[in-house]
Amino acid sequence: MNILIKAGRVIDPASGFDEIADLALANGTIVAIKTIAKEFQPDATIDASGCVVMPGLMDLAVRLREPGHEHEGMLESEMAAAVAGGVTSLVCLPDTDPVLDEPGLVEMLRFRAEKLNQARVYPLGALTRNLAGENLTEMCELTEAGCVAFSQAEVPLADTQVMLRALQYASTFDYAVWLRPQDLYLGKGVAASGALATRMGLSGVPAVAESIALHTIFELMKATDARVHLCRLSSAAGVALVRQAKREGLKLSCDVNINSLHLTDVDISYFDSQARLNPPLRQQRDRDALREALADGTIDALVSDHTPVDANAKALPFAESEPGATGVELLLSLALKWHLDSGVSLTRALGTLTSGPAAVLGAALGRRCGRVGVLAAGAVADLCVFDPKAAWTVSASALRSQGKHTPFSGYELPGRVRYTVIGGRVAFAA
Repeated sequence: MNILIKAGRVIDPASGFDEIADLALANGTIVAIKTIAKEFQPDATIDASGCVVMPGLMDLAVRLREPGHEHEGMLESEMAAAVAGGVTSLVCLPDTDPVLDEPGLVEMLRFRAEKLNQARVYPLGALTRNLAGENLTEMCELTEAGCVAFSQAEVPLADTQVMLRALQYASTFDYAVWLRPQDLYLGKGVAASGALATRMGLSGVPAVAESIALHTIFELMKATDARVHLCRLSSAAGVALVRQAKREGLKLSCDVNINSLHLTDVDISYFDSQARLNPPLRQQRDRDALREALADGTIDALVSDHTPVDANAKALPFAESEPGATGVELLLSLALKWHLDSGVSLTRALGTLTSGPAAVLGAALGRRCGRVGVLAAGAVADLCVFDPKAAWTVSASALRSQGKHTPFSGYELPGRVRYTVIGGRVAFAA
């Protein structure tokens, strides 16, 4: 199908291109930008006047909740939420039930996702069997089944020897290991350690839970030359350590989630379980450090950390409620809010959702579907068209996700997605 997108503000963060221009799409690829051949005959035309045309969003942290947690989210509902949020590619975590530690499970998930014909799904394979932290999975077989990297999700690796062997295995085949840095024993609380948690009587997670884990990871990276992506950084101390490790040349990337970028522990308010999150919301100095690091490129990507949670699990007292929040539909709007609040350029803000995540996935994406995360002739036609001047209010009725809980409920956010195009096909139209 040939599609002509007319008169939009075309922004490609990877190249810095930012102009009012037309785009021509054919056979699932971008065939021309700005100068369209006279012989190009579109089957459909999208009027993007007043809108921004950008590469489709790539979300590196989405829980689809299948298999095993269908009461919290169905594949159909979460994929529909993704495309409504402009997300064309997403990475799903392995902490399903059963865990994604067998090739057959990965193949089944990919088959179901492909049948829905919506966003591209890139599974993370479990680093250890059943995420138990004892026996390594067969990474080669999981890669052949479609896994792009390997992760423990939210389960810390307590055994340093297991982590060393995992990094050695991964380094041998140039696989990436994705780890959320948190010490097992210090990370058992429900809120960030500090004066607020103490006053509220909530068990705390100190920032050193993150920094201790980072020190261990960095030493093992030096010993193995492994590639590591750090998931959902949350503290100023962590930012400082990552900045230094990158200066030393470690093969390192990292992300931050939309919650930690905007909120602080004060937003727990009156034991609001919608703010019961993992990692926990920290103090303002941590949020400010995360914002600065995302702006200067120390942090590579912004993620939704989309975690649909059942209403009953959120109705419990704060400390007993299930951590998590829906986020995939809020990702673009919260990136725009950061852009408006902080003064960071729109190109940089959009780059944390496109070229940044594409660089994190790197070779794994090239093997799967070619050039994504960019707007250029010959690249895959995955695009998002949004109206930057339109605003919307976050509410349960406005969300397509089965999970309706978010600490941003009631917020008025900028930016409405008008079209999501995947592989040259309109997957969502408002």
